[in-house]
Parts: sequence; structure tokens; C-alpha cells
Amino acid sequence: MTASTNQQPGIDPRTAILEGRTSLGIEFGSTRIKACLVGEDPTVVLAVGSHEWENRFVDRVWTYSLEDVWSGLQAAYADLVADVRRRYDVAPQTFGAIGVSAMMHGYLAFDADDELLVPFRTWRNTSTGVAAAELSERFGLNIPLRWSIAHLYQAVLDEEPHVPRLDFVTTLAGYVHWRLTGRKAIGVGDASGMFPIDAATHDYDARLLEVFGGLVADRAPGLRIAELLPEVLPAGRQAGELTAEGAALLDPSGTLRPGAPLCPPEGDAGTGMVATCSVAPRTGNVSAGTSIFAMVVLERPLEHAHHELDLVTTPAGDPVAMVHCNNGASELAAWAGLFGQFAAAAGTPIDSDAVFEALFREALHGEADAGGLLAYNYLAGEPITGLAEGRPLIVRTPESRLTLANFMRAQLYGVYGTLALGMRVLAGEGVALDRMFAHGGIFRTAGVAQRFLAGALDAPVAVGETASEGGAWGIAVLASYLSASSETDLGSYLSDRVFASAGFETVHPVPEDVAGFAAFLDRYRAGLAAEAAAVEAL
Repeated sequence: MTASTNQQPGIDPRTAILEGRTSLGIEFGSTRIKACLVGEDPTVVLAVGSHEWENRFVDRVWTYSLEDVWSGLQAAYADLVADVRRRYDVAPQTFGAIGVSAMMHGYLAFDADDELLVPFRTWRNTSTGVAAAELSERFGLNIPLRWSIAHLYQAVLDEEPHVPRLDFVTTLAGYVHWRLTGRKAIGVGDASGMFPIDAATHDYDARLLEVFGGLVADRAPGLRIAELLPEVLPAGRQAGELTAEGAALLDPSGTLRPGAPLCPPEGDAGTGMVATCSVAPRTGNVSAGTSIFAMVVLERPLEHAHHELDLVTTPAGDPVAMVHCNNGASELAAWAGLFGQFAAAAGTPIDSDAVFEALFREALHGEADAGGLLAYNYLAGEPITGLAEGRPLIVRTPESRLTLANFMRAQLYGVYGTLALGMRVLAGEGVALDRMFAHGGIFRTAGVAQRFLAGALDAPVAVGETASEGGAWGIAVLASYLSASSETDLGSYLSDRVFASAGFETVHPVPEDVAGFAAFLDRYRAGLAAEAAAVEAL
């Protein structure tokens, strides 16, 4: 199985750690910062660490402070070091390679003195509608609200005072990488969430850079977009080394030495693709967390632009259609927390994992269409359905069958509702899938969320052992690929070396689930008017 925590015979993990024959992956997720250490064989996880954090809604902007970025990174790294000490009675002083990953898109803007000009605007913000619409029209392809270029252009349109002082714009992964290495570089997959990528050059689209320059020439004289964006690098290219300042940022104790090479920083979409071995055409993956998104590697260009579909790339630069939904499993987790509180109030407290297990298992007994119930997980705005803000809802008619089983099935279906709308657009383009891979904490309860996703997509869904911790492991794999990139391409490296003996549990769609979810989705689409009314009224 991939990502086993059991070291293979003949390999001494203690020696590997002491000699730096390891790869460290760090991923900034929406709610957790994770660290993952792998051996020379990247399928072998030596240690892990994590730190919980949460975004803030300040002045109607979803953000994280830079102080939280660094304190969280240091806490996650310290947790990993503590795990290494517990397991092997040593502490790492260097690594064979390091990789940084984070939530894609968003807007981190700096001046020439490297000072942050405005609070970090994350992917979750939906205030860029005017800019995204105009860019989509002028570029002839969909520019999502959360893309860095949409945030930048909206700032220009709004005549924000920081625009004349702009010197560098990047993503969260690009920012952390820059501070660790001193190099303003970014992986091509993460870059494709900043500005459109040319499939031939695997770099920013030169023609569209000129188009954008013309759009801002009068409003922001002197703004040179190509000079603001980070350097684009494909997987396998070294993207700098850990500096002394970077080592101190990562490990304030002073134990960590500088000099380790870093791979190009990537977005969580790219690391999800790596962690599920879905970088080849006709493969795809679904990542479920605070947001939920699907990535499908394309065999050919799409015939039309669709606002539901983003065109991004794999970490190697191959074209991908992405269905990105701002709202994932957070509302489901909130309901699980409520049921956990009820259990405690009733005198039978149970831990959160047991709560999820019980509720998910109960959902299997629900009616195929969730008994006529509707659940909207919209804590934030949802661009695919045209909503600038969100209001979580549970809706039923007098004829609906309100049972715990139906309620939980509706909540799980609701996680997939917007995703399914986008995937149906992709199917209309004739895009075929052999198999979807899935990862994220929602899939930890075996056979439930996975089965319902297969029904929602009407396609086989595979889940591997990395399902709940895939991103940090995925960027660790990309870091380990640095030493093999001169010998093989990324796809072959994953299929032949990393996943050659991997085990996946594949679930095929159940016809009753397919029909039931289709009925649910019809109601879901019709009920969006109620969701919109709730946003307007509340």
C-alpha cells in the first residue's frame, strides 16, 4: 500500500534521517498545516506532523495573517520533529529535498521592500466578479473569481491605493517558498491558478499577458504583469535551496541546517493529483475538504469555455479541467459536531471519529434520493451557481421523509451537489473517465462517502491509503522526484516507482444511487432559488 508507515526491510530509517536521505513535504490546507517525511522510497512515510489553523473573515475578506502562516508552519514542523524523536530517537538536521504546497489561487501582494500591501485574499473570496467577467470575455476562456489575476485586476478597477506600489504577486505556496529560499518561483500547476498557461511553452500565455497589459495601460500606468508574477517551473526542476534565514523560519531551535534543495512549490490541486496517481489523460481525482474540487486530465482541448470549468495544469504542465467548489465538507462537520454535543449532553460522550462513523453508516440506510430532503453546504459564496455569499440550508417539503438516515444522506449528497453540476458540463464536452481517485478526510469512513461519490459521478471511484493525508505526502513525492527527473517523466515515476504496488479500493456506482442522486440534483438545481433568497434576506 502507498504511504505505509512501516519501513521496508534493509533500509535503516534512523540512518536515512541522520544522513538527510529523506524528503519533507509541507502543505497548508484550509484547516490544517501538515508535514510529511518520507524515505528514499517515497512510499514509506517515516513521520508526520500537523497544526490546526483557521481562516478569518475580516472586513468582509477571508484571510490568514502572515504571523499565523509562520507560527503554524513552525508548529507543524515541530510536531513532525517530535514524531521523529519518538520513533527513532534522533532529530533531522537536513533533508534530501523539501517541497511546499498550499491552497491554490488567491492574492498575496508585496512592495519593493517585501512588505505585504493588503491582507492575504484567499481562494474563498468572491469579490472579483466584475474583473473575472471582463477577463473571461477578453481572454476567451474562463477566469475564475479566485484566480490571482482576477484579484489583481479587481484591485485595478477599484483603484485601490496599493496598486502603484506593487512589486510581486504570488500564492501562499509561492510566498512560503520565497521566504525559505529567496527565490520567487512557482510550480506550473500553481501558476495556472494565477494566470493562464500556454500548453506549448508551459509558461504564462504571452499573448494574454499583452492583452492584460492593454487592459490596465490607462488605469495603472507602469504596471507590468510579467514582472509581477513568479518564475514558472515544471515538476522535477530544482527551485532553490533552503537558506540560513529559511532554516531559522522553519526550525527556530537552530537544529536544521541550510542547503537542502526545494522542488517547485505547488497548489493543493497538483499535490492531490500526485497523491492519487492521476496525472495521465482519462484520469482524475476529487479532493474534499473545506472546499471540494475535481481535476480531470484532458486528452484534447475543450470546444467551448464554461464558467463551471477552470483550465489548469498538472505539475508537469499538461492541461486539466478543474471543477472547483468553494464549499466542501465544513457544514457536514458542523452537523457532526452538533450530534457529538447531543451525545455528550445525553451522558454518552463519544469522540469525533466515532460520531462520523455512526452518522455515515446510518446514511447507508437512507432512501436513494435522501427522502426528498435538500441540504446546501454554502458557508461561503459559490461562483459555479452564481452566489456571492452562502447560507447553509436544510430544506424539506411536508412530504419529505425526515429521518436521521435521510438527513445524513442529504448532507453527504450536498457536499457533492455543486461538484456534480460542473462535472455534468464536462461530460457534455465528451470528456471520458476511466476512474476517479478520491482523497480527503471525508473518505476515512470506508465505503460511504466513496460510494455516494460514485453514484453522483456515475463513475468508479478509487480510494487509497493516502486518502486522508494525501496532499502533504503528494508534495513530499514531488520533492523526491527531484533526484529522478533526469531519468524519467513524472507520470512514469508515479506509475512505475511510487504506485507500482499500490493498493486502491475501487467502488463502482450502484444503479439505485445513480438514479437517486440524479433526482436529488434536479431538486438541488431548482432549490437554488431558495438559497439565493436566503442570501438576500438574511
